Amino acid sequence: MADTLTTLIEKRHPHSLDEYDQALREVIQEIILLALWRGKFFHEAAFYGGTALRLLYGLDRFSEDLDFTLLAPNPAFSFNPWFEYIKKELRAQGLEVMIETKEKTSPVQSAFLKTNTRQALLTIGASDRLAFSIPSNRLIKVKFEADTDPPAGFLAENKLLLEPLPFTVNILTPECLFAGKYHALLARGWANRVKGRDWYDLTFFVRRDIPVHLGYLASKLKATPPETKNLAYNPDKPLTADYARELLEQRIAMLDVASARDEVAPFVHDKDQLSLWTQDFFREITRKIRFC
Repeated sequence: MADTLTTLIEKRHPHSLDEYDQALREVIQEIILLALWRGKFFHEAAFYGGTALRLLYGLDRFSEDLDFTLLAPNPAFSFNPWFEYIKKELRAQGLEVMIETKEKTSPVQSAFLKTNTRQALLTIGASDRLAFSIPSNRLIKVKFEADTDPPAGFLAENKLLLEPLPFTVNILTPECLFAGKYHALLARGWANRVKGRDWYDLTFFVRRDIPVHLGYLASKLKATPPETKNLAYNPDKPLTADYARELLEQRIAMLDVASARDEVAPFVHDKDQLSLWTQDFFREITRKIRFC
């Protein structure tokens, strides 16, 4: 079965260690999704976020994590029932993994999958020179999270993935995915560094002419804790398209573009496009956003 893993990696044409690392992470993400499908996980949850955009809508940047939202609030939710499905699926591909949960301190339930990088490289037939050029304790890590107390109002649909074999994933609709990203642009804290991936994804949605689901965005904003000081949203004011643009323009005015560019650069192949980034560039992008 490791032949399947090797084939999936070869399709991504990695050459450097970093490229092999990204390819392995992405294939492991796909196998995790397959395992969750086998375990009927998508009967109670939906996929969203950057990895959802990459795997199902062709986002041209690498994404590290798997993000899910439950279809209805469930404070007792745990990933534990699906760990054996995931381990079994990866073991069939020649990978032994360890999965740990993070102690729950918020409505977001987190788990971390780890596997030895050197062993994974040897499993897929990478050269000994490459495999033994890294420390023996280096790990590939994949985080997956589920929002156990999701805001209402999102829409989801089944989408087909063909790798490692055909299966379906319950995923937020493109308009709701954009609403979720829009919320991140407005509400995410910038304590250490701006998350440039959010701004890269903004341009992706606008290039695809995908509108923002305004109702779901409003629901997410109203559910945002009031102590989120970086968010200028007034819950007593109706969220119109103009008000949503105004909020984004306020964030753009505070945006450290150089920091955003540096953060996203390791995740994209064509870095030339990042040279266009300025506050005026994002203001122009904002004017092109549609809402529904």
